[in-house]
Amino acid sequence: MKLPPLAKGRILRRYKRFLADVELENGDQVVAHVPNTGRMTGCWAPGAPVQLSHSSNPRRKLAWTLERVDMGQGWVGVNTQRTNPVVAEALEAHAVPGLDVYGSILREVKTGQGSRLDFLLQQEGFPDAWVEVKNVTLLVADCLAFPDALSERGRRHLQELAALCQQGYRAVILYALNRPEGHCFRPADEVDAKYGRLLRQVVDQGVEVLALRLVHTQNGIIAGDLVDIDLSYY
Repeated sequence: MKLPPLAKGRILRRYKRFLADVELENGDQVVAHVPNTGRMTGCWAPGAPVQLSHSSNPRRKLAWTLERVDMGQGWVGVNTQRTNPVVAEALEAHAVPGLDVYGSILREVKTGQGSRLDFLLQQEGFPDAWVEVKNVTLLVADCLAFPDALSERGRRHLQELAALCQQGYRAVILYALNRPEGHCFRPADEVDAKYGRLLRQVVDQGVEVLALRLVHTQNGIIAGDLVDIDLSYY
């Protein structure tokens, strides 16, 4: 996925959850929107290099959007609105192992329970596959972990996937690892123990888990390789 033109700067502070003060290369200070509902633990620090996109839409309250932060090892994607389009491109290109047989990619589809999951994949001769995507940026030791805050919504998605699995569908939780560090994925039990327990339970019930690395290029984000998953308790 190609990103819009990006401006360089350094982050000064993040506050009120969705706001950040950023100093641009030319010395100007701007307030940027931070499209990320998580705590962003380990995803920013005062003075860290950042890249921002700019909108000329007069209806927007803030023209600048924080896109990514360099914490010393490469770009960390903090704009969660970019994650699903990157995954969609990978699915359409048959570039996600295990899901590469599907030709029909439907987005934001309602389940029988009235909620929506990110993707419904269909292909003649194969069971329909429901896929929910989670953006992952929390780094714990050498693993990327989810969630970075208590996530009742995330637990509900796991329950919905388990119910779909019991109905004969494939049900997949896909963790999009949006930073370059870490050689594995695991549930963040120290953040949300209930989520970790539930993830292991639904896996035992047939829900599949994939961890897909997102790779930041100079001008965009692409899907990389699958990463090992560790469901042992910590």
